[in-house]
Amino acid sequence: MPVFTSVAGETRTPSPHRADRRQPRVSAPHRNLDPDTPECLDTSAHAALRAEFPLLSTGVYLNNNSTGAVPRGAERVLTGYWRTLRSWRDEVWQDWHVGLDRYADSVAAFIGAPAGSVVTDANLSTLLARVASCFDYRPPRNRIVTTDLEYPTVPFIWNAFRRYGARLDVVGSGGPRFDEDAVEARIDERTLLVCVPHASFSSGATIDLPRLVRRAHDVGALVVVDAFQSIGVMPLDVTTLGVDVVLGGAHKWLCGVGTAFCYVRPDLVPELEPAATGWQAGDRAFTFQPSTGWADRARRFAGGTPFPLTSLISQVGLDLLARVGAGAIRRHSLACTGRILERAAAAGIDVVSPTEPHRRGGVVCLDVADGEAVKRRLVARDMVCSWRGYLRVGPHVYNTLDEIDTFMDALEEELKR
Repeated sequence: MPVFTSVAGETRTPSPHRADRRQPRVSAPHRNLDPDTPECLDTSAHAALRAEFPLLSTGVYLNNNSTGAVPRGAERVLTGYWRTLRSWRDEVWQDWHVGLDRYADSVAAFIGAPAGSVVTDANLSTLLARVASCFDYRPPRNRIVTTDLEYPTVPFIWNAFRRYGARLDVVGSGGPRFDEDAVEARIDERTLLVCVPHASFSSGATIDLPRLVRRAHDVGALVVVDAFQSIGVMPLDVTTLGVDVVLGGAHKWLCGVGTAFCYVRPDLVPELEPAATGWQAGDRAFTFQPSTGWADRARRFAGGTPFPLTSLISQVGLDLLARVGAGAIRRHSLACTGRILERAAAAGIDVVSPTEPHRRGGVVCLDVADGEAVKRRLVARDMVCSWRGYLRVGPHVYNTLDEIDTFMDALEEELKR
């Protein structure tokens, strides 16, 4: 049975304006599933899911690798937040902290991690710099291995730690795919950290994390994974993988806004003491007395006073995705990206992303002439994608094959101009 009956080919997804507004039906509670598991949504469930995202009624939205759609439930959160500000009392912080903890633990559950192992903050850069501040970069073990397919913020941050002795080793790929042989070869007894993306923002290629985790741990190095471009569209079980640190954020595939998160392997936490810190990382933070040590679990990676609104909003989208399940999301994503690949091949459009299902993430990158101008013309037609050197097309679980065809029809028309 397909993920959605609309994916099977002939059955069309009903208009979201006529859809049943119930929550999506799933065959089992959420687990962080392998893509081969038999979990699925039917047509009405998919229509109900689509109805939760008002953005979808404004055009064909395939820009989820850049910014995902936000569900209508966010409006209730915003209204409630204004009511709180309008009649302010300090006691609201108690409920806000409950909401912050709930979101962090919901992320943890989504990636197969235990409660208390995830902390949130404003963005990935803040959290990565906090993690980076935990380490002693004196030689000989002072090297950070990464790749040239990482988002630019990551090498920028590691290079900032050169003043403390860090040495960044950027492995070139020579193309849109990761050169895993080269990455593995550069990991040795001088390596302190291996910092790689689960999926590349620029090409959609995925990396073989189990292979690199094994190699890094064999030589005593730790692995930091940038999963901003994968969590929410690809299953990731951090406990099974045995990875040390995973970072990501809400505003792409997790259908949230303005918040990022950091998972730290629980048995590693006592060994790490961030130099870049804040009062909420202390063991007596909520007594408002001077802390004498670190908070236990991932909260020691917290900073100063948090901004709760973004986590409260992001909870709405995460709850919807968790009801669908990571396995079902991945299967639907592969069906949608597979359709893009089929249409691109038929039209003679060059594909930059890997075509093998196990090697591609949630986005397909297309190499088209005058691509940035083509992207602007598509957006003017309410066919929304993004441009980062290539045309990036990123469908999500709420998109349909009909939308893919409509978009590709428009793209072919624009390329004939």
